[in-house]
Amino acid sequence: MQNLKNILVGFLVSFIGSIPLGYLNVIGFDIYNSNGLNQTVFYLLGVICVEFFVIFGTLFFANKLNSNYKLLKYIEMFSVVFLFVLAYFFYSSANSEQVNRTVFSNISHSFFFAGLFFSSLNFIQIPFWLSWNLYLVNGKYIEVSNSKKYFYLFGTIAGTFFGMLTLIVSLYYFASNVDFLSKYLMKLIIPLVFVGLGIFQAVKFFKKYKS
Repeated sequence: MQNLKNILVGFLVSFIGSIPLGYLNVIGFDIYNSNGLNQTVFYLLGVICVEFFVIFGTLFFANKLNSNYKLLKYIEMFSVVFLFVLAYFFYSSANSEQVNRTVFSNISHSFFFAGLFFSSLNFIQIPFWLSWNLYLVNGKYIEVSNSKKYFYLFGTIAGTFFGMLTLIVSLYYFASNVDFLSKYLMKLIIPLVFVGLGIFQAVKFFKKYKS
């Protein structure tokens, strides 16, 4: 029963956490839009491979990482800067002269490795999973002794996979059926979302570390 609970809790947290629009989902949408479902699945498998080790590491070293104030501060600072860099990158790529070329068409034969690479740059997942793992363990929502932690890990990566896939397919559906989204999603809406997220994270960062 505890193993099933670990899977369900891990799946729920990860599924909900992967729904907000992030750059991994945007890349997945671009791959789905230009190369279809099969290649998107390979990309997502690469993403969750990295996430598995991130979750395992933050679960295993949760207390040590949480006490490393400077490391967490630098990770969160990099995440804020990275969001603004992404906003510029997507804006400049979508508005370049090569209109018919998708943003990530140069990775067309290595989608799994693209997932590994881009997921390894997603440093914001470290404080995200560190916070959640501490909360779930201390609140006794999950049991991570012996092999039980692997059921939790399975639930989390399954939640990420299906959460990202759900958002990617939904984005594709709306972009294909709504003219405004089709025209402005990549060149305006996505960059503005990243700017908004960057400002939001910057405000949180300032409030957390201003003292």
